[in-house]
Amino acid sequence: MKSGKIIGLILLSVLSCPFAICFAQSQSNMDYRRNSLAMMLVYHPEDEFGEEIYKAFDSLPVPDKYDDHNIGWRVIDNSQIWGVQRKDSGYFKATYGHALTPSELRANALRTEQLLNDADVAKEMVAKWFGMQGSSPEDAVFNTDLIQQRGQYNASDVDVALALQTTRGLATLSDAGEELLMNTYLLVNDITYVTAEQEAAAAKTAMNILGGIADALLGSGSTVGKDVANLGGAIADSFTGFKVKTHSYLYQLEWNDSIAAIFYQQHYTAKPDPKKIQAFLDDKTSYRLKYVAHEYEFDKKSVLKGKYSRTELVRTICARSMDKNIVALAKQYEDFKVKTPVYQVLTDQRGKTEGYAAKIGMKEGISEGSKFQVVQRLQDPETGKSTYKYVATVKAKKGAIWDNRYNAVLEQADGATLPYTTFTKVSGGEILPGMLLIEGKYRKVKE
Repeated sequence: MKSGKIIGLILLSVLSCPFAICFAQSQSNMDYRRNSLAMMLVYHPEDEFGEEIYKAFDSLPVPDKYDDHNIGWRVIDNSQIWGVQRKDSGYFKATYGHALTPSELRANALRTEQLLNDADVAKEMVAKWFGMQGSSPEDAVFNTDLIQQRGQYNASDVDVALALQTTRGLATLSDAGEELLMNTYLLVNDITYVTAEQEAAAAKTAMNILGGIADALLGSGSTVGKDVANLGGAIADSFTGFKVKTHSYLYQLEWNDSIAAIFYQQHYTAKPDPKKIQAFLDDKTSYRLKYVAHEYEFDKKSVLKGKYSRTELVRTICARSMDKNIVALAKQYEDFKVKTPVYQVLTDQRGKTEGYAAKIGMKEGISEGSKFQVVQRLQDPETGKSTYKYVATVKAKKGAIWDNRYNAVLEQADGATLPYTTFTKVSGGEILPGMLLIEGKYRKVKE
């Protein structure tokens, strides 16, 4: 499992190869601004399934409603960073029979924030945004290609040298910061698990205790205790499956006008400038990640219909568990909300509107009654700044919700073969393809 792996080695790796940065893949068909997301895993090598959980996580892509902003560092190795048994300021681990307390969760979240910032992860994320390339400070440069691509700007709009000379140019850079860099997130997933064997052992123990109590009350000749104990064995043997306990900690890239000014004036350079690049590498205070939210997912009743190998079982359960946490975090934390375009206006044979299609579904937490704002993104022709205008409200149509969860087709789940989810209008004006759906009420939308 050793590919690009351990966050504990980041400082050493950055020093030896500071420009080994993965750049975003082409998204030529993108027509809206997604939030950007990187994902990491807390790896527990001491666990029986630790390696398989790592492999499962490493094989899963960033959800397609976010832009992939992974930087190559994917794993926090609990044994290398803090040690499994450390209790003072290290990672508190959820185990079978032990749920993390609020104070333990808070300690984990803030300790991870410190770890990420000590390792300059935010700086790596900024470097990816600005296409940092080169093998040394002497030949390294930045560019705005990724910002241009994800923000749908013209090349001249985000030319930093030109932008810094005009009011409109500065507004465009500010807009890019607000819409793109400020909506850049890192999700750290701490995944532990419960196996059938663990549940079985607990059930047997409980039944044996009950059996002993029954014999003591009814006398030495009683067989009730043995019967209860045997029942415990039967119940234990009936447990099947593998269930994961996922704690997800969400961090946001800090970006504001002050940080942008430092970057553009002191660090950004499109031509070789060793002093600026070295200043960027040496800066330990300007670029930070901040902890914003936590979510926990554990489904005691999770059952998979399909037939899976052990590896695919772990991958499927991990994928669905993380998806549930992302959905919950999007509802909890305003700026993490998913935006997705109206894919198609659906009409009957007479041309009457029947509904609206969008490429989201159960993976994004859509259920009967889910309501979305339909908004239109507007851009001021003078300043280049973006705003969102309310257009309508829609809700998911019963029986027309796409099951796009990982491996849903393999399980032949209801709705898995649908190409999209259908929404119907609750109120508002005309809805056109390309307008954006945002779940709930989004505070940045103007009525």
